[in-house]
Amino acid sequence: MLRYLFLPLLLCASFHSFANDNKQIERAVLDYIESQHKAQPELMARGLDPKLAKRTFWKAKDGSEFIMETDHATMLKVAESYNKDGNRFPAKPRVEIAILDVDQRVASVKLTVDEWIDYIHLYKNDKDEWKILNVLWQYHDVSRQVSSQ
Repeated sequence: MLRYLFLPLLLCASFHSFANDNKQIERAVLDYIESQHKAQPELMARGLDPKLAKRTFWKAKDGSEFIMETDHATMLKVAESYNKDGNRFPAKPRVEIAILDVDQRVASVKLTVDEWIDYIHLYKNDKDEWKILNVLWQYHDVSRQVSSQ
């Protein structure tokens, strides 16, 4: 008899934990993108792990392709300055978050915004916070991924 009572309680606890994780994952991803919309580096700092690795493929002016990397410190500067004048995004920016997979302390998310997509890996730290560790991104129009110099 007790096992019949225990199973629903276990399922409820698991669902609550799953729903809470999804909310926290979404919040970390929103911190990442909203920090750029609102020029608020403190939001970016809250969502990122200090060892962030953000990458994309890029073409040099000579046509050679390379992997362009951005780190935590650079992303804080991006959050502070990229949209400082408020003209880099539409009044109502597109933000679509698809949580692709969550397995205990790791998650994979696809973020689609007006100009680009990000594939994001997060982990849950020992403080029960979800942090962005890796980002792989590209513009929707990949022809934009070329250096002008």
